Amino acid sequence: MIWRAGLCAAFVAAPGVVSAASCRLALLLALDVSSSVDPAEDRLQRGGVVAALTAPEVQAAFFAVDAPVALAVYEWSGRYQQDLLLDWTVIDSRAALLRAAETVAATERGHSDYPTAMGYALGHGARLFERAPVCDRRVLDMAGDGQNNEGFGPQEAYGAFPFDEITVNGLVVNAADFEGELGLIAFYRAEVLHGRGAFLEIANGFADYERAMRRKLEREVMPAVIGALPVEPEG
Repeated sequence: MIWRAGLCAAFVAAPGVVSAASCRLALLLALDVSSSVDPAEDRLQRGGVVAALTAPEVQAAFFAVDAPVALAVYEWSGRYQQDLLLDWTVIDSRAALLRAAETVAATERGHSDYPTAMGYALGHGARLFERAPVCDRRVLDMAGDGQNNEGFGPQEAYGAFPFDEITVNGLVVNAADFEGELGLIAFYRAEVLHGRGAFLEIANGFADYERAMRRKLEREVMPAVIGALPVEPEG
């Protein structure tokens, strides 16, 4: 496993754009570590990402065609609290996918007492795409368990940062018996989903995070079927 300190040192020593021949998708996962996510929930979230990345159906989607996927992961909470967990990595083999999952598994959350600054988190994601591999598609996944409550919101971020070529999907961590969380689903559909084909996946609590992430990754990473009808954004 590669620990966070080693990763940070590598990023400083070797900055720049990762290159990938015929990359078909640059996929950026954004994990919510705001104060509403307790330590046990964060472990379920982080472990869910690792388990989903290594699930057989997701691996099959990654390697369904020869053209690779580029993957990066970061966590976010307050205005200035965004930490890179996995820098852009070209997933061109199962060994590369396993190393990426191990890197995420070795991380620990950097912050736990900040609010939910989603607009800032989206802006950070847009900046990360500026040094991503050149790929046919760009997708950012916003996972969260609460609405924006600090700074500007998602729609302002889409106007201020270069999101024209980026699709933003959502993963809502929702407890279905809480009215406020049902409002979170509506917020994601109205404010967070962005771009052609954007969709929302719903986890019924953090215990369901792995299943929801697995379904979402499989849908995102599986190559489009030629001749299929276009998928319109949810909303």
